Amino acid sequence: MMGDIAGFIFAASTWVLPALLAITLHEAAHGWVAWKMGDDTAMRLGRVSFNPLRHVDPMGTVVVPGLLLLFKAPFLFGWAKPVPVDFWKLPSPRRDMAIVAIAGPGVNLAQAYAAMLLFHLLPLFGGLADTWIAANLENAIAINLILCVFNMIPLPPLDGGRVAVGWLPLPLARPLARLEPYGMVILLILLLVVPLAAREFGADWNPLFELITPVVAGLRDILLELSGHSG
Repeated sequence: MMGDIAGFIFAASTWVLPALLAITLHEAAHGWVAWKMGDDTAMRLGRVSFNPLRHVDPMGTVVVPGLLLLFKAPFLFGWAKPVPVDFWKLPSPRRDMAIVAIAGPGVNLAQAYAAMLLFHLLPLFGGLADTWIAANLENAIAINLILCVFNMIPLPPLDGGRVAVGWLPLPLARPLARLEPYGMVILLILLLVVPLAAREFGADWNPLFELITPVVAGLRDILLELSGHSG
C-alpha cells in the first residue's frame, strides 16, 4: 500500500513542473510579444508572469482535464486563461495578431527542444535523481509538443485560428474569424461528444487525437535529430 502511494506521488511529481512551465510560459509569451510590439495590456494586468495562478482557467485547467481523466481519454487536453491583447494597439493588427498568437506554440516547441538537449546532462546524475529528472524531461517533451500542435489547429480562438485569420486573404479570413464564438464548443464536441458517440457504435475514434498524433510524432522525430539523439 505504501509502495503504491509512493509510486503515485513520484509519478505525479514528474508531471507538475513540466505542466506548469508549459502552460505558464505559453501564456506569458503571448503577453510579452504583444508588449514588445506595442500593446501593454497584458503587462499592465500582470499577465506577463511566471506565476501559474495568474493563468489558471477553472474550466480549461481543471474541469476539462478532469472529465478527460474520468472518461479515460487517450490524451489530456486543457487551456489556460487567455492573455488579453488589444490588437488595435499593434502597428499592423492582422499581421501582428498572427505573430502574437504563434509565440505561445513557439515557446512550447522551444521547451520540448530544450528538454531533449537536457537529456545529454543525465550522466551527471545517478540513482533516483536520474530517474526523476528523466521522467520530468520526457513529460515536458510530450506536454509541450501536444500543446504546440493542438494550439496550432486553424480554428479560432486557438492560436492556429488567429494565425490563419491574420495570414489568409480577407475573403477567407472573415468567415473563419466569425467562428471564434463557437470555436471552443466545436472543439469540445470533437474531443468529448464524438468519441463517446463512436463508442456507442463500437468504434474507438477520436478525430482530434487522430489529427494531432502523427504531427506530434513527426515533430518529435525532427527535434530528436536536431538535438543529437538520432540513431
